[in-house]
Amino acid sequence: MQALNFPSYSFRFKNSENNLSIFDEVRKKFIQLTPEEWVRQHTIQYVLQEKKYPKSYLNVEKLIKINDLHKRYDVVVFQPDGTIFLLVECKAPEVKITQDTFDQIARYNLALKARYLMVTNGLNHYFCQMDFEKEAYVFLKELPEFS
Repeated sequence: MQALNFPSYSFRFKNSENNLSIFDEVRKKFIQLTPEEWVRQHTIQYVLQEKKYPKSYLNVEKLIKINDLHKRYDVVVFQPDGTIFLLVECKAPEVKITQDTFDQIARYNLALKARYLMVTNGLNHYFCQMDFEKEAYVFLKELPEFS
């Protein structure tokens, strides 16, 4: 797999019937290794190891309903009170991060109301803090550590 713009992490892999899988420690199972999954697993390790977010507060690849459509978010970090601290959208490295990507995560966040957003393709990472009063996001240099 392609080198990404994250610190180096250790992963568990499994190869069966020429299908390579990576172990997701949040979902506690092996997941087929695709370019997007490679980014997702690095992102999970980044928020766990670098930002010290508790693993028990993470949720990965869950369905949500937005305007009667079923969508799936990549990673969410909850706060102890059940509100959402961080919403992450992962793309494969070859996918450019565009305004459409931000529009997608903003639509998801209309329902989820996360305080922070992260968009990444593994090479470029964008971090935002929501300003709900102005209905805008403010770009940040990095995510805050979990508090």
